[in-house]
Amino acid sequence: MEQVQIPTICPRFEKAMQILSKRWAGLIIFQLLPGPQRFCTIETSLPNISGRLLSERLKDLEQEGIVRRDVYPETPVRIEYSLTDKGRALESIFTEIAAWSQEWLPEQS
Repeated sequence: MEQVQIPTICPRFEKAMQILSKRWAGLIIFQLLPGPQRFCTIETSLPNISGRLLSERLKDLEQEGIVRRDVYPETPVRIEYSLTDKGRALESIFTEIAAWSQEWLPEQS
């Protein structure tokens, strides 16, 4: 009887999946694909996330080098979040997920 070869998970792939599978992380990245946005814009676009959790996820993604936080010394202070080159490199993955979801998932009512 032939034994089935089970592929091993690459540690880098595992780390990538841990980052992207944190609750809301993928949706935040997807929301930032068009360009820089303020906290309140992101929060409004994701109505089911709490401000506290959004802030926490943005910090996580910033620590991973995926999101950049820019502070503009205006009155009042303006803070914008955008994707770094590392974050923008995920665009093709999210485009493919969007296409897959359109083809394979039923429309939500």
